[in-house]
Amino acid sequence: MSGLEEGQAVGLDEVLGEERERVIVAMSGGVDSSLVAALLVEQDFEVVGVTMHLAGDSSRCCSLEDADDARRVAEGLGIRFYVANYTETFKREVIDVFADEYLAGRTPIPCVACNKRFKFDYLMERATIFGAAGVATGHYARVAQNSQSGLFELRRPRDLQKDQTYFLFQLDQAQLSTTFFPLGELTKEQVRGRARALGLKTADKPESQEICFVPGGDYAEVVESIRPEARERGGAIVDASGAVLGQHGGVHRFTVGQRHGLGISSDRRLYVTRIDAEARQVVVGPASELASDGAEITQVNWIAGAPPPRPVRARVQIRHRHPGAEATLFPLPGQTVRVEFDEPVDAVSPGQAAVFYELSSSADERGELVLGGGWIQG
Repeated sequence: MSGLEEGQAVGLDEVLGEERERVIVAMSGGVDSSLVAALLVEQDFEVVGVTMHLAGDSSRCCSLEDADDARRVAEGLGIRFYVANYTETFKREVIDVFADEYLAGRTPIPCVACNKRFKFDYLMERATIFGAAGVATGHYARVAQNSQSGLFELRRPRDLQKDQTYFLFQLDQAQLSTTFFPLGELTKEQVRGRARALGLKTADKPESQEICFVPGGDYAEVVESIRPEARERGGAIVDASGAVLGQHGGVHRFTVGQRHGLGISSDRRLYVTRIDAEARQVVVGPASELASDGAEITQVNWIAGAPPPRPVRARVQIRHRHPGAEATLFPLPGQTVRVEFDEPVDAVSPGQAAVFYELSSSADERGELVLGGGWIQG
């Protein structure tokens, strides 16, 4: 790959080499991963489809029904197909952690852990077992290799509306070197169009916009089903001075920035500004009290493999769909970064991911390169 130009997307043939043509495709049963498998078959790679059964059958994602859809696509493509059952591991590493994070007054984002552990760590273990040299997924992202440093880079996709790099910031150099995102240069419309042209059964399958194990969107109900003791952890709703404004049924029912469903009446708009799980208090206040000048980010992963030697400028995205805010990153010992925003940012929520992107030369554009990211502590 030494001949690649800087920032050039890495093709699968360059990742695997001509003599190593077997690749594992993570097939979720949706149109994206189905097209990935089809495109690689077209390119004469030996494709092995693997569906990871993660959540229960009531899930809108990674269920046995999805596995059946993936199996039908694999049969149509004439490729080997397997279902890997990770339901117990998924419950322990994702679902239980999700509940515990809410009980701790944080707002978790389980899709990051799912992508890192299951779509890559565990799937790459399967790739080794199958003797495959790489893994392909239906993520909308791009991998490139820097021709000067030789380092692999994670970049935003062509279709920014489908950008999934926010969920992939934990990938390391070893993983990026054997990962391929065939959809990185395609729009969603193009993906569906090509899937229809190829006659894929999933071409018009609706997308799930929910967390897979929260099919109804009721996070509190899910938390209480996992941790029944949550129902007994009510407390007070207070303002910044500590004055009690009402009572609540558990801190897991609230997130920082929340305005609706507070259960109190007021002549002004109030938002959740802080959650004190130990004291069982939900602190509310006006919008002006939501603003933060900075945040501490822990468990930081730098895509390049090491933190920069000095503070760097970046655009920091603090939740999915957040446009990002310009900031200075101050690397600290222990995989920690202090983020100082140029302008105060609203609803910086502990438990969410903060992902660092390069600053674009244009004020109207978002930088493509992912520098790294970690978890917001406060």
